[in-house]
Amino acid sequence: MTDVNGIPLRAFPTDEGRWRIRANLENTDPLFIEALIAVEDERFYSHWGVDFLAVIRASGQAVSRGRIVSGASTITMQTARLLEPRPRNLGSKLIEMFRAFQLERRLTKDEILELYLTMTPYGGNLEGLRAASWAYYGREPDRLTDDQIALLLALPQSPEVRRPDLRPNTARAARRLLLTRMADLDLISAQRADEAAELP
Repeated sequence: MTDVNGIPLRAFPTDEGRWRIRANLENTDPLFIEALIAVEDERFYSHWGVDFLAVIRASGQAVSRGRIVSGASTITMQTARLLEPRPRNLGSKLIEMFRAFQLERRLTKDEILELYLTMTPYGGNLEGLRAASWAYYGREPDRLTDDQIALLLALPQSPEVRRPDLRPNTARAARRLLLTRMADLDLISAQRADEAAELP
């Protein structure tokens, strides 16, 4: 619930007890969006739901090393998995690919991104970027600091293991890794990454 000026007054959980607030790209820090796409799905705006180059790369790495080294799930495929959770196996992956094609035919890229950012798990009963931003930082994700962006990128990759409220050291290490990755991708300078990594 908000007041006439859009200031939040009270939030209500879903029927399942989850805190989920609809994402809105217009009110999301542009650097967060840029970093999300660079880290999770660099060809998001050019593929049709499945990144076949990433599938070939991940398959080749798995064959050559005898284990899964990197994933090939696109943001659209991850959204399909969030909408229809299934056991993690090859059959489910093929269904996710099919559902990703369907999502791409029915929704715009921005709508898919907003859906993903609304449903992504952030630990405990938090779902979505806005719920996580309010829970951890007490504010909308419209202007985030480098350390906040890095943590909000790291959490969905392993939401329970990296929860800052339960495992601050693990969260700090994950945040540092994402800051380094952001610097490697030239999203921020190495100096900014180092400074952000030292913040509490």
